[in-house]
Amino acid sequence: MTQKLIFILANTDPCRPGELGPPLVQAAVAAGMSYHVEVICTGSSAKLLKNGVAGDIHLKPGDPRSVHDFIKDAHAAGVRFFCCSTGLDLLDMHKDDLIPECCGVVGAAHVIEEIMSGESKVLTY
Repeated sequence: MTQKLIFILANTDPCRPGELGPPLVQAAVAAGMSYHVEVICTGSSAKLLKNGVAGDIHLKPGDPRSVHDFIKDAHAAGVRFFCCSTGLDLLDMHKDDLIPECCGVVGAAHVIEEIMSGESKVLTY
């Protein structure tokens, strides 16, 4: 059975781009190692999944790759991105606002069930 790894981005603020690289790169690497990987964005991190936001953020000045490029690479490697419904509410966003790499919206119950099932490993950023 493939192990599941969940990255919860809750405190990773898009206003601080240097924080965004590690979880996105680690998620892509884990997917490349055949783990089932989900990235759940909640709170201010949900902004990353809004159309047009991640494309305007770069990990460092002069970097030609945007954060959206990292999201695309991770998604291509098999990472599934989800927006937490509380993030949508907090930021006045709608499902139609989400980037194509976002697989959907999950609620707090999904996060708790995944953690408590004991079948998933969880990393929180």
